[in-house]
Amino acid sequence: MDLIYIAKKLKEAQRLETALTESGVEYAVEPDKYSGGVLFMSERIGAFFYVLPDALEQTREIMRTHGFRFQEWHES
Repeated sequence: MDLIYIAKKLKEAQRLETALTESGVEYAVEPDKYSGGVLFMSERIGAFFYVLPDALEQTREIMRTHGFRFQEWHES
């Protein structure tokens, strides 16, 4: 599965869940840690959203329609 979005706030995660569910996209979401902050970096918990590779194009369009920015994530 491909990571499509990291929601940093609960309302943001719920809004994306609603958009994907109403559009019929199958997705997975799980809590995980990410680093955040500008001056003081800290470890935070976010909702990580994943879709199957064949759903990426549809998901990009849904996210754009609902005001989300699709981010390409690359493992390093």
